[in-house]
Formats: sequence, structure tokens, C-alpha cells
Amino acid sequence: MTTSSCSSRSSLLVPFYEHPADRPEDWAAVVAAAPALYGVVLNPASGAGRSADPAFAELAGRLRAAGVRVLGYADTDYGRRPHAEVVSDLVRHRDWYAADGAFLDQVPTEPSALPHYRRLVVSARAAGLRTLVLNHGAHPAPGYEALADLLVTFEGPWDSYRHLDLPVADHYCHLVYAAPADVRPATPVHCAVPGTGAHPWGTLPHTLEPTR
Repeated sequence: MTTSSCSSRSSLLVPFYEHPADRPEDWAAVVAAAPALYGVVLNPASGAGRSADPAFAELAGRLRAAGVRVLGYADTDYGRRPHAEVVSDLVRHRDWYAADGAFLDQVPTEPSALPHYRRLVVSARAAGLRTLVLNHGAHPAPGYEALADLLVTFEGPWDSYRHLDLPVADHYCHLVYAAPADVRPATPVHCAVPGTGAHPWGTLPHTLEPTR
């Protein structure tokens, strides 16, 4: 069972999908936790959106000033979203929010999609995005390991996670929701939040929750 074992190099990857104007105290807590963070996934509108959002631009500046990686969110729809659309999303994240990395969501696990994702990774790196995270949500084919800095090899609820014996490596990340307060996933980079339902990533990890 992968539960609370964690290395001393533990750090948080935070996918917090809330607007800064709606949750200023929560975002302040994220910025304040900078030394404990691997990075923050910035997701203004299921991607960069159609125009720059000044509130997210200001937040991204605060994160960068605190030394936090800013990872622009882009949905790849398991390889179905066209290459040009994904790259355009990443470039907007770079130009509008000075993102220095990318979080590619809904990445398949099958080796047949590797050529598509190799092209995406080459384009992302050419655009200056230094840190790349692929969110498979499950353990992928070995070829993906050479493409990115971090692979999300589990995303799901605690009730499923606690029964699994998953591979652990420095470049793997587990994202767990519906998690009790004392849960810390097994991978060095991780995130466990209390949120449930269709939008669990609208909640912060227990350790980052501000005092109300």
C-alpha cells in the first residue's frame, strides 16, 4: 500500500484551479509556501484562455518572485487535440504569464502516442518552457520517461490509491484527492487534497490551507 512514506526531498506540485480574485487568501498561502513547492499549475481557463487575465498575470509574478516554477496548463485530450492548438496554448502561457514550464494534461499511457508527444515536447522546449510535466494519471509506457521532467503516474481518489502498490521514483508524481489530512503520497513530488467530486483541484493540500 502506498500511503505516507516520503523522502526528505518531498515537495508539492499544486494544481489549484481557482481565480485569484475569488480566493486571494488561498493563493497567498500558496505563495507563502514557496520553499516547499515543486511548482504551481496555472490554469486560467482550462488553458491560457483567449486573452490575458491581469489577476493571473499578477499572481504569476508573485510566484516567480518567490522562486516558484509556473507551469502553464494545457489539455492534450489524450493525443486528440491538434499539435498547433496545444503549442499555441503554451505560447500564450509564456507570453501572458511568463510561465517557465508546462503541465500537459490527459496524456495517454500507450506507446502509440509517443511520436505526437515527442513533437509537443520539442515545441515546448523550443518555446523556452524548461520544466515539462506529463499527466498520464496512470503508469505509462517506458518511452514517456525520456520526454519530461516529471510524470504524473497516478491521479485519483484516496480510496483507490491506498490499496495500490505503485512504482516510486524521483521523476514520478502522485496526485490524490478526497484525501484525509494526514495523508502524504509516496512519491517525492506529490499533492493530496481534501476535494471531491468533479472539481477536487479547487481545494488546497491540508498543509497549505490558510487559517480562516
